Amino acid sequence: MMHDKTSFSLKTLAAAALAAALLAACGSSPPTQFYTLAVPADGAAACTASQGPQTFIEVMPVSVPDRLARPQLVVRSDATRVEVLEQDRWSSPFNNELRDALAAGVAARLGAIDVSRGGRPADQASYRINVELRDFDAARNGQVQASFGWTITRSDDRRGGACRLTVVEPVGGGANADVVAATQKAVGRAVQAIADSVRALQAGQGGQCSA
Repeated sequence: MMHDKTSFSLKTLAAAALAAALLAACGSSPPTQFYTLAVPADGAAACTASQGPQTFIEVMPVSVPDRLARPQLVVRSDATRVEVLEQDRWSSPFNNELRDALAAGVAARLGAIDVSRGGRPADQASYRINVELRDFDAARNGQVQASFGWTITRSDDRRGGACRLTVVEPVGGGANADVVAATQKAVGRAVQAIADSVRALQAGQGGQCSA
């Protein structure tokens, strides 16, 4: 009789464990996907350092609309609503991700050194770049539209210029990864325009913008 009770208890525990496992499997969330704005280095796009003094840049923290200052992707679902995607995230808060992508891209195109976090030699001037993402809208199967504004000043004389750029990139599909790819392209266009602004300032044309 004791053997029968023990066998029944074990079967009951096994059934309960199986039921709990099935419930956990049914209720589990899909794995979180992490994305980056960083683009793999392209030797053709990067500008090699020219002969002469080394260029130093300092990209300051980027200002973004409040709704975007988070790690989650934010996409438009219709004319009046946006979605904050808990399972699709940038590798860091979007404002930090954007600053890092801009700094790396501009440094690569200019053959410059980014001293934003490491400092620069005391006897060297740097180009301080302040960027604001004034507007950003992204939709699956739609487009990414981004409006940037920036100022660039030399650390030794404070002369500089202010520019702005609005870019539109088509989103090639209905996946969140397609939104990320279009956002990368939009940021890449801003990187090129900012790098061109630094070159203009180096040439004494601080009031000119390429965009």
